[in-house]
Amino acid sequence: MSPEAPPRARGLGRGLAALLGDESRDATFDAPSQDQLLRVPVGLIAPNPRQPRTAFAAGALEELSESIRAYGVLAPLLVRREGAAFVLLAGERRLRAAKMAGLAEVPVFVRAESATPVTQLELALIENLQREDLDPVEAAQGYQRLIQEHGYSQEQVAQRVGKDRATVANALRLLKLPDSGLAALRAGRISAGHARALLPLEDPPQFAVALATVVARELSVRATEELVRALRKPPVKPTPPTPEARGLERVGESLTRALGTRVALAPRKGGSGRIVIDYHDASELERLIGLIGPRG
Repeated sequence: MSPEAPPRARGLGRGLAALLGDESRDATFDAPSQDQLLRVPVGLIAPNPRQPRTAFAAGALEELSESIRAYGVLAPLLVRREGAAFVLLAGERRLRAAKMAGLAEVPVFVRAESATPVTQLELALIENLQREDLDPVEAAQGYQRLIQEHGYSQEQVAQRVGKDRATVANALRLLKLPDSGLAALRAGRISAGHARALLPLEDPPQFAVALATVVARELSVRATEELVRALRKPPVKPTPPTPEARGLERVGESLTRALGTRVALAPRKGGSGRIVIDYHDASELERLIGLIGPRG
């Protein structure tokens, strides 16, 4: 079977072209000198290798494919030119749904300038964040890649993705969670607020207990914070007995052996105190009176 030859690009119509600010859309697949709006075969579009989103809900994807089957792809995908094909910059969910719907072609918006790896990551991040398609962990991992792979500061990341710096910083903190916490956050069993409340628990067994408690009891974020504070309190160390207390304890043990029942000494301030002798019934009381009662 011979390789698929790129068909002639077809314009999308003056209405959509005018909306996007370019009245001439009868473009070819040649490298554009300006942004172009085209229709291209889905087989010529490669996924974005910098895509920060890793999970696509099957049910939502099926719903989108049904909509696309009925009405088509209403928002063009963003791509860049690469040889005889295209690389997706933003719109992977729409591309997947279009393939599921059996579409042969999709509308694309071709960026004129070359998209660097960092641009590819930024565009995918921004689109997913604007559509709220990323879970908290995916968003944090995207921010981290911009910092680690491309040398961005948190402030620069915030500016590029349209978030404030505190939002970016709080998102990055989530990546310090143990794997069990990240999994619970991605699955929606806990919120980002719960996750941040659990972060101070650095002991793995303690974290596991707290996470299980939060999920099982469906605790609020405030209740989770209170649970964490309680778990982090250092255990109260018992006060070692004084020499006087140890002496009274030995006296009590001696009296217990002598009388055959429990005897406790309860000291008071100033040297006074009480002797408490236990008995279980009337006969034992008679026995104790016989032992310590008046003689003669």
